[in-house]
Amino acid sequence: MKFSVDKHEKYILIKLNESKLNSLITPQLKSELILINTEGQRNIILDLANVKFADSSGLSSLLVGHRICKSAEGSFILCGLNESVSRLITISQLDNVLSIVPTCEEAIDLIFMEEIEKELKKEIR
Repeated sequence: MKFSVDKHEKYILIKLNESKLNSLITPQLKSELILINTEGQRNIILDLANVKFADSSGLSSLLVGHRICKSAEGSFILCGLNESVSRLITISQLDNVLSIVPTCEEAIDLIFMEEIEKELKKEIR
């Protein structure tokens, strides 16, 4: 699997450099997501701009990312979806579950906004 990992203080940005998110790629992606989470990162942005095709196993890996970030009280955000991948997510009704934004910049902004909200809620308690 070809991908790049860009680590930051509040989040990790994973850019998938594959054209297909299918059963050949998903085991490695799931492993990487779990590894990142066990290293203490709770916010993951997955850039799918290069992905032109996804199947059910690809959707499964996205749900793994969502689940591990949610249980760590973090965020899993998808960005850069092309039309066919976006359509598959919508047909599967995962657009109601997953956080999806058009660009990586918007995903980063969303992470920071959510982190600020969490800090404010802590202060109120």
